[in-house]
Amino acid sequence: MTIDVDSLRDEFPVLRQEVYGRRLIYLDNAATTQKPSAVIDAIRHYYEYDNANVHRGVHALSERATAGYERAREKLRDLINAASVREIVFTRGTTEAINLVASSWGDANVRAGDEILISEMEHHSDIVPWQLLCERRGARLVVAPISDRGELLVEEFKARLSERTRLVGIVHLSNSLGTINPVAGIVALAHDAGAKVLVDGAQALAHLAVDVRALGADFYVSSAHKMYGPTGIGFLYAKSPLLEDMPPYQGGGDMISHVTFEKTLYNETPFKFEAGTPNIAGAIGYGAAVDWLNAKGVQTLAQHEQRLLAYASQRAEACNDLRVIGTAANKATVLSFILDGIHAHDLGTILDREGIAIRAGHHCTMPVMQHFRVPATARASFAAYNTFDEIDVLFDSLDKAREVFR
Repeated sequence: MTIDVDSLRDEFPVLRQEVYGRRLIYLDNAATTQKPSAVIDAIRHYYEYDNANVHRGVHALSERATAGYERAREKLRDLINAASVREIVFTRGTTEAINLVASSWGDANVRAGDEILISEMEHHSDIVPWQLLCERRGARLVVAPISDRGELLVEEFKARLSERTRLVGIVHLSNSLGTINPVAGIVALAHDAGAKVLVDGAQALAHLAVDVRALGADFYVSSAHKMYGPTGIGFLYAKSPLLEDMPPYQGGGDMISHVTFEKTLYNETPFKFEAGTPNIAGAIGYGAAVDWLNAKGVQTLAQHEQRLLAYASQRAEACNDLRVIGTAANKATVLSFILDGIHAHDLGTILDREGIAIRAGHHCTMPVMQHFRVPATARASFAAYNTFDEIDVLFDSLDKAREVFR
């Protein structure tokens, strides 16, 4: 199937503007996607008509707010095929979800001498929380290497699995390389070794159909703002037995069932992990983003994005002075590159003046930059509203940078 990109773009108000007198070309979607009117309208509607706290009120506004909040949880459950809404915990995003698992499950299950196994391509959010856990518990962080194409070396990964491995952290779709990891196979290998698996799906859900039960993941985490939703909201999926056994991450209102000065009894899952007033508007906006994705069809959008990536990769191959970082056989949405003699930050600045928004830097994956022996890359990342014409403008604008810096 194909999509009507012009019609789809009309749903995104931000794309109608000009930057420095040029039409905006937004190619920074791996950092955050833009929001369709349906999401903006859902958030506005909540604040205009339903603004109230959830779960605690008996008045009409609170009941409507609670219904909208919990509908969003059900939409996420359905999107990833979780077994129950009780397996979906709202968080501030992927980062908090990983920290929740590291602090709650990790502190309860990881002991001195145990190991946490991650890959060399992980985002800092899937590195630092495990380092902190290892420091607290006397455990060891083990890293599985990647190839010079940016692919996980599966045999090296298997060699690093052992009876000491308690958890594997693996990114589903790399934000800096575009690599799509063979998650189901990784989960199977980890489970055979007796380890749990957390999958970082921050980049994946807008571009891949995800079935957590088919993957077998113990934990799956993601963020709304990477998938056309608002910032400040995400979720943790965890298998029910794991959530039931995990201690609370934070204390406060709504995560309790009974409090005395002598003892507190905790609420049932998932509310046990949602202390305090949540991001109600964000959750409702998240639900609207899921509705939008379902209406368009994730796989249909992904097919368009794959055509964009293939075209951009073809344009890149024609440039003798351009090196693509990340050439995995199975990849999506991301073209990271360096241009000979021009720092990525300088390139980003020049392109900005042409109205083109890309990302320049280490993309919160410093170990990836170290692997490829580069300080930073320029990253163009694609979403459903991008066009082939925008890719042409991007590559034509590289000549401006060549003129300035050479």
